[in-house]
Amino acid sequence: MKARYQTAIEEKLEVLQTLQETDYFDVLDIVYQVIADCFYKGKKVILAGNGGSASDAQHFAGELMGRFEKNRMALPAVALTSDSSVMTCIGNDYGFEQSFARQIEGLGHAGDVFFAISTSGNSGNIIKAVECAKKKGMKTVLLSGRTGGVLAGMCDYKLLVPSEHVSRIQEIHIFTIHTLCELIDEDFSKGIKNIGSDAE
Repeated sequence: MKARYQTAIEEKLEVLQTLQETDYFDVLDIVYQVIADCFYKGKKVILAGNGGSASDAQHFAGELMGRFEKNRMALPAVALTSDSSVMTCIGNDYGFEQSFARQIEGLGHAGDVFFAISTSGNSGNIIKAVECAKKKGMKTVLLSGRTGGVLAGMCDYKLLVPSEHVSRIQEIHIFTIHTLCELIDEDFSKGIKNIGSDAE
């Protein structure tokens, strides 16, 4: 058993090391600025994912609306996976692939950010959601793995974890979310200041 734990640790460290050799953290800085700018302009972040990524979306939304480590203003964030009645209603009436797009149609506005989480980058309902978000004039961020699949070619900003192992990808997704939360805490606990206004 101990050997298994050691292997898992080594795999995770290898992925983290690889991240430092890519532009991942440069993109992460841009994504933070895009999200911060969204909040400064009175807009919101909408998040979605499937399975474990649904939990990650809810986790991120909870940290933004509540608190991470520091007291600060509540920030407007909505996880589209949170309302089971809405999800099942849309799934029943329009099909599972419309489960997020239909909600974005009702909740999204120009200037909002859609934060899509898909380990494969090929989730059908996330693809439909990104299409809808772009039509609404929203900025789109992808948190994915490997090549980012179909979604990598659709989203404005993409954070791709260079690993073939789903578990390692998902672990880095949580690391990424927590890093963004730390940055948000640091700036928003000090009050509003003009950062991120040039992010495109």
